Amino acid sequence: MRVTRARLGLAVLMLPTLIVAMDTTALLLALPRLSADLGATDVQQLWISDGYGLAVAGLVITMGTLGDRIGRRRLLTAGAAAFAVLSVAAALATDPLTLIVARALLGAAGATLAPSTLALITGMFHDERQRGKAVAVWATCQFTGGALGPVLAGLLLRYFWWGSVFLAAVPAMALLVLAGPVLLPESRGERTGRLDLPGVGLSLAAVLLTLHGAKQLAVGSVSGGGASAGPVAALVLGAALGLLFVRRQLRVEAPLLDLRLLRNRPFTAVLVALVLAGFAMAGTGLLVTQYLQGVLDFSPVASALLFAPMGLGVAVGTMTAPALARRMRQTTAIAAGLAVSALGGLLLTAADSGRPGGLPLVMAGIAVLALGTGPLFALGTGLVIGSVPPERAGSAASMSETGNYLGGSLGFALLGAVAAVVYRSRTDGTPDSLAAAVAAARDLPADRGAELLHTAREAFTASLHVNGAIAAAVFAGLAVLVLAVRPAAARPGPAAPLPDRVGTA
Repeated sequence: MRVTRARLGLAVLMLPTLIVAMDTTALLLALPRLSADLGATDVQQLWISDGYGLAVAGLVITMGTLGDRIGRRRLLTAGAAAFAVLSVAAALATDPLTLIVARALLGAAGATLAPSTLALITGMFHDERQRGKAVAVWATCQFTGGALGPVLAGLLLRYFWWGSVFLAAVPAMALLVLAGPVLLPESRGERTGRLDLPGVGLSLAAVLLTLHGAKQLAVGSVSGGGASAGPVAALVLGAALGLLFVRRQLRVEAPLLDLRLLRNRPFTAVLVALVLAGFAMAGTGLLVTQYLQGVLDFSPVASALLFAPMGLGVAVGTMTAPALARRMRQTTAIAAGLAVSALGGLLLTAADSGRPGGLPLVMAGIAVLALGTGPLFALGTGLVIGSVPPERAGSAASMSETGNYLGGSLGFALLGAVAAVVYRSRTDGTPDSLAAAVAAARDLPADRGAELLHTAREAFTASLHVNGAIAAAVFAGLAVLVLAVRPAAARPGPAAPLPDRVGTA
């Protein structure tokens, strides 16, 4: 009976995870229509699209620790109820400012979901093998939802108005609010001291400034504006506040994050791998979506469908990870997957700028690259939350989620900047981006327009090759890191060595 209840509880947790992931990526397809209907400017569109992710990234550390203090189920239920109400508010927004505010508040509600869900899984499944399968299902729902989001948006936008994209999350959240108290156990940490409010402020400011600076740096690089003083200052200030946050966490009695966990070398190696894998995947995704539309000339909807193998590849990899872990050491399974991802990056270096030859290699490249990350996201996340006492599970989960967000944002910024440099070096900076070249070609005579497009597409394909090579190097380096790092000598407390095989305890 207990096992059946745990499985039903897992199903209740997974549906919102799937829907929220779909909601995040679906907005990208709905953005042009809602911007036209609401009269949103370019800056307002940026805040509409980024406000949610920035709020989640900035508050996930606080929410993970808050769940440890007041109860994970209570926080999750409150967050789900708020998410449902705010989704309705976003769908009914009549002006850009209302939608921006609703999206930011949705991010605050969404920040409660991932750490609370992972912490509850830790309490619901005490057996390492069962917990590993549950985390794999959780990761699968996240990445499958991200892949299916544009598909769902395309179907909804075909028959309904743009607000329907937000309303899709309401039934799942309502189910969680109703069924959660019945199927999910309440759990919290034993230490219920006062929340470190200065730490909350420092973590929020550090993450927001870092992400904002990285995003603006990427926008400037892609548009040809270069690195301006504002984004660089934001990055420097974010790093400085991050150092102050770390110093405070090492001194206060009840920290938001238990940074002593970083003494555990496998724990730290997994976190580094999660950050850098997110970095490589985000940069690759940015370039591949532009390649499909600007080089191979597919429509946005067709590009979304062709890009789906990346999310589905991760989903397949996460679902097969527990089976791999039963046959080999977890570190070996993770490293082998990362080596496969490196092969996917190398496939991207062979793509050309023509549709007949370029499309199969790019689709194979992103599928293989994503497939190999599955063991890392499933087993690595399981190792992170399984390496701490149950009362610190929310804090550990928030570290994993923050690493993912930071890695993704840095991937967009840095790899986007590298791609822009490669592109402009091959076009002499005119036009300064592939999108600008496509737009300019429409106003030129046919022969000159075709020549401009050929040059621009060849240059962008070269930047994709460089991105593929960088991704391959990152994944190969991570494979070596994961294999090289060995657990330190056993010590009591939360920094004990991570288990190296599922189901052997």
